[in-house]
Amino acid sequence: MNATAETSPMSTSAGPVLETRAVTKSFGGVHALQGVDFQVAAGEVHALVGENGAGKSTLIKVLTGVYAPDGGELLYTGDHVSFDSPAHAQQQGISTIYQEVNLVPLLSVARNIFLGREPRGRFGLVDVAAMNEQAAALCERLQIHTDVTKDLGRLGLGAQQMVALARAVSTKSRVVIMDEPTSSLESREVATLFRVARELRDEGVGLVFVSHRLDELWELCDRVTVLRDGENVHDGPMDELTRLQLVSHMLGRSVDEVQRGGATEFGDSHLQGREPALKVRGIDVRNTLTSVDLDVRPGEVVGLGGLLGAGRSETVKAIYGALQTQHGEVSVNGQPVKSNSVTGALKAGIALLGEDRKAEGIVPELSVRDNIALAVLPRMSRLGIVSEAKIDAVVETFMRRLQIKASSPRQLVGRLSGGNQQKVLLARWLCTEPTVFLLDEPTRGIDVGAKSEVQGLIDELAEKGLAVVLISSEMDELVEGADKVVVLRDGHVVQELSGNDLTNSRLLAALAGGAESEHDAPASTVGATDSDDALNKGGV
Repeated sequence: MNATAETSPMSTSAGPVLETRAVTKSFGGVHALQGVDFQVAAGEVHALVGENGAGKSTLIKVLTGVYAPDGGELLYTGDHVSFDSPAHAQQQGISTIYQEVNLVPLLSVARNIFLGREPRGRFGLVDVAAMNEQAAALCERLQIHTDVTKDLGRLGLGAQQMVALARAVSTKSRVVIMDEPTSSLESREVATLFRVARELRDEGVGLVFVSHRLDELWELCDRVTVLRDGENVHDGPMDELTRLQLVSHMLGRSVDEVQRGGATEFGDSHLQGREPALKVRGIDVRNTLTSVDLDVRPGEVVGLGGLLGAGRSETVKAIYGALQTQHGEVSVNGQPVKSNSVTGALKAGIALLGEDRKAEGIVPELSVRDNIALAVLPRMSRLGIVSEAKIDAVVETFMRRLQIKASSPRQLVGRLSGGNQQKVLLARWLCTEPTVFLLDEPTRGIDVGAKSEVQGLIDELAEKGLAVVLISSEMDELVEGADKVVVLRDGHVVQELSGNDLTNSRLLAALAGGAESEHDAPASTVGATDSDDALNKGGV
């Protein structure tokens, strides 16, 4: 769908509702924003894109009162303003939906939607019945099928994200900022979010939309601003920009360089004859996996494909010992691995980079150095005394090798961009010198540049002989990045694709359980809820 097809008339004539002029912001001598001009008009959806570390999150926090700018001006509805907190910005009509849901899981859905704005009855008491009724009506509009009296924490992550959207809609804001709002949503929820976004746009609301899924930008957005290294490097209509031009702006490279840097197709003939580094036989997990077999040879990247709920993450967690298995065996280089034991898996040389880096990975209160060193502290100590010099040397090596952007190894990892946090986690596990590396959505939620670097690192690891298992919801990432793809459906292995058989159309047919399309399918989201949804989310 082209953004011009549903562009609101207001987007071409209305002035800026929220604007920055020459805004700067620094942290510890590192410039996060340098003279950034940005504006979103009433009645438009404005894309904000850039690599991780480009300054998107910092700009959003300046717009919403989390940070005060060091220099420059902030204007709202034409007036100079200064927000001293997110609550202040929200009171003025600026709402934000974050990638990580920032609501209260122990409160009800209705309470979260109206938190701080609860309808009041006699004597100033909260009118619970009215609040629940209004919340239910709002959820019905957004197709959130849940009991609004239920605790938010009992809902899935995608449903919680939709509740965050409901809260933003309920505030009747003049500006809504959406920071990676689709990262946890299924395709039907994405469609609902886009429908609501268009309705808000047509009502004159200005929307700022941040997404690393480039196809979403052309589907929804009217204009785009590109940040790179804290500077505004492009601003203009979305439909006047090609995908290659957008990526070239983000990376600071010519279109020709970006084209030459495209992925290449390859088979697995170079791996023939090698014995498996990882052998999985008959893994069963109650109500989840049934008799899963998997072989991964040294230097091989094996992708796991499947729709949501197919058992991809459960498979790697079972291999890693983090999920209780009823039957099955795992071996590394012919040696059996103790079942249901993370310690046994680590000793055998298996490392797992989990899907949720916030919940399962980084420790935001610790430094980059300490986060990288966590997995190798036992090896860096003698008689209980840790060798600080050894840790410093290892951390310096991996920060340089993975090009982790931080002011110093002592910077808090929670202050890094998402892509750099992901690199810190990769560095942590590479320090352990694994034989088998299990990667669950390693490029989710990071930008094009960081994604390309991570994909290049995966290729480099395979070239050095690691056995790699790759889970990705991006079909192109599996087709282009894996030597073979094992397709799961309902916890069973249903097909294996490699060589000339590993194409978008055949992978999509295997995922959907139907016949192969006449032509290769466009880039799509493998984690969609059905084959039609996957096709509908095709690339630009």
